[in-house]
Amino acid sequence: MKKKDFVTLLMSTVGGILFALGMCMVLLPEWGAMFQGTMIGAVGLAVLCVMLLVRRKMDGKPAIVFSGKAIATTFFGILAAVVFGVGMCMTMIWNMMVPGIIVGILGIVLLICLIPICKDLK
Repeated sequence: MKKKDFVTLLMSTVGGILFALGMCMVLLPEWGAMFQGTMIGAVGLAVLCVMLLVRRKMDGKPAIVFSGKAIATTFFGILAAVVFGVGMCMTMIWNMMVPGIIVGILGIVLLICLIPICKDLK
């Protein structure tokens, strides 16, 4: 295993666990730890963002790239994830089963559309 792969594995595992634990603390009212969960989730998210910068640096690439196509792809991915999340909320929270499933499937289709778009970036 290459050094960059090991560092990525380690940082993404730590960041993912911290983020997931923080989100559990926020979303489970029985725990009564909303503030602490927010802080732990933010630390996990920061570790994941730093991991991306470290990985790019170890690959010999610039840490941050501002190209128009990459920014547009990022916004499209965020939009697709939000559509998918709204579909999940409609189904699980707002008791709108059929419309929620339709919106969720639309979000999945948008996320799948990211695959050829991202492959085109390379």
